[in-house]
Amino acid sequence: MMRWLAGLLVLVLLAAGAAYYVAGRGSPPVIAIEQPKTVVGQTGDLLVTIDTPGGKVASIAIALEQNGQSTALLNLDGATMLSAQGAAGAPDPGAITQTGPNTIQFARPLNKKSLPALQPGAAKITVSVSRPSFLNLRTLSSSAAKDFQVRLAPPQLAVLSTKHYVNLGGSEMVVYRASPPDVQSGVRVGDIEYAGFPLAGADPAMRVAFFALLPDQDLKTPIDAFARDEAGNQATASFVDDVFPKPMKRSRIPIDDAFINKTVPGIIANSPELKMSGPSGDLLADFLKVNGELRRSNAETIAAFAKQTAATKLWKEPFLQLGNSQVEAGFADHRTYVYGGKEVDQQVHLGYDLAVTTHVPVASANDGMVLNASWIGIYGNCVIIDHGLGVQSLYGHLQSFDVKVGDRVTRGQIIGRSDSTGLAGGDHVHFTMLVGGRMVNPVEWWDPHWMQDRVDRKLNDAGAGGR
Repeated sequence: MMRWLAGLLVLVLLAAGAAYYVAGRGSPPVIAIEQPKTVVGQTGDLLVTIDTPGGKVASIAIALEQNGQSTALLNLDGATMLSAQGAAGAPDPGAITQTGPNTIQFARPLNKKSLPALQPGAAKITVSVSRPSFLNLRTLSSSAAKDFQVRLAPPQLAVLSTKHYVNLGGSEMVVYRASPPDVQSGVRVGDIEYAGFPLAGADPAMRVAFFALLPDQDLKTPIDAFARDEAGNQATASFVDDVFPKPMKRSRIPIDDAFINKTVPGIIANSPELKMSGPSGDLLADFLKVNGELRRSNAETIAAFAKQTAATKLWKEPFLQLGNSQVEAGFADHRTYVYGGKEVDQQVHLGYDLAVTTHVPVASANDGMVLNASWIGIYGNCVIIDHGLGVQSLYGHLQSFDVKVGDRVTRGQIIGRSDSTGLAGGDHVHFTMLVGGRMVNPVEWWDPHWMQDRVDRKLNDAGAGGR
């Protein structure tokens, strides 16, 4: 009997030892400190994700370390884990939520307002987590840490160029200095931001930004240079000397069934974004959908090419107008469309319609890189060329292409031939300039005096002439 009990005890001990061993072989919690990324300051957040079986944990300890001091941000055990709201005494304790079967997250603000003791300089977040093992025999622990910077002072910003005059619908350029080097900067016009770019070969802190006052913006729209860091610190500077109104033409455009039948079916067939298998049978409704909904969609497509702009200036001379061309329609022409004697739509024509004769060669207005050579809705066969620093040119209603995406082109190089593809009543080229993806008046860019005064002079004064 004693031998049997002794054997049983050995088996129990072996089983217990095996269970304890197996318990220790489990995976510890996996910790990811997702925020902050690199910097916090006036704004910023802490986000910690923990992956653990069943979302079960035994304890979590999160602390901020800075200047030899440690501040507890969370210190909880499993009994209070999902109901607790944070560490005792924390100004803004944050919250724990279970976001998946095996995932929990802790989130709270991490910035000067939520932690007044936060100081500029280096800081670190440390996280320690444990979870119960198999049969709760052991705890499995892991830890993680992340270094980041605390920035509380705004970036440094100074406008260097002079004489900034803006025409409604027109463009301008500013040279400025922004530091530290990783700040995001440019010009804000109302709620639209135009990116700044480094000046190659100049002071590393120097930037240049092209911007525009769009024809549908008010003359009193605020225009400021800005510099903003990841921590939410921002500096701004006003610099525009004056803005000027520009008379906008108003036109009445008669349309009829013949025009709609000639243009709209082809546009629908080449515009899958309309989600139409073909004409609906209602000519006017189809026209209005193309002239309104598709026009807006096309503007978004065109604006997206701004993200592909080169960070350097690719041109040296003023831009070219289509040779020997007649202007059939100007920039910011407010058009009222009339069908059957009734006003049915209003749109703004954001370009120049330039006509010579049928299927004339169309030249690139300046040196650059081809970003698009394909159909774009109401513009038909369309070429978009990037000239760097957020400046691009667009050529619409073409018959054919002599270039392809990725080609480097030179000023005056033939890129295609004119036609009436898209929403065009006759053979011409729809030409416009783009700044930051927004259509602007090309007249300024064709003017050698404007180019000399508004661009070249400022670059030369900054020691970056020709760049």
